[in-house]
Amino acid sequence: MIAHLRGRLLSKTPNQVIVDCNGVGYEVTISVATFSELPAENSEAALFIHTHVREDQLALFGFATTQEKRLFEKLLTISGIGPKLAITVLSGISPERLVTAIRGGDHATLTKIPGIGKKTAERVVLELKDKLDDLAIPDLASATGGAHHGPVADDALSALVNLGYPRPVAQKAIETAIEKNSSVGGDFESLFRAAMAAIR
Repeated sequence: MIAHLRGRLLSKTPNQVIVDCNGVGYEVTISVATFSELPAENSEAALFIHTHVREDQLALFGFATTQEKRLFEKLLTISGIGPKLAITVLSGISPERLVTAIRGGDHATLTKIPGIGKKTAERVVLELKDKLDDLAIPDLASATGGAHHGPVADDALSALVNLGYPRPVAQKAIETAIEKNSSVGGDFESLFRAAMAAIR
């Protein structure tokens, strides 16, 4: 089984990359979160890999972090969720928010993800709620040493990361923005603009 790939990034799109490892090009399906962490094309990239084997297909799914890979594999244990839907889920919400939503039984957040209906959301919470303790998902609190500022800050973090800013830089900018003016923490647009100003 292929568990990890390191090589030259021949091409990348928000849902797929081709990695050249010693002359062999591996096509790997990825999430938007992983896409935002990847370097430019023709740079060296490394991905943690889940190899999905079916009778008629061998597919590779790649992740920037081991946490995202493990979350993906936990989603696969749920009836009705295959690898394509699991990738869609991870593209529609950050791993941090997904874990928080599952642990908190937040069906409303889960049903906003494309492909996740009410029954699937209920099944995800029921089956995974008590199985995520081994996932050390870094939230804003643990990553920055400060307080966690809720879903608005999570959304702003995801937006900044999707724009290409490194996660630690984005987290620090959000912390700085909230420290300067705590009122921005309740409004996405205000917080996002303040964080962007802090980065500049």
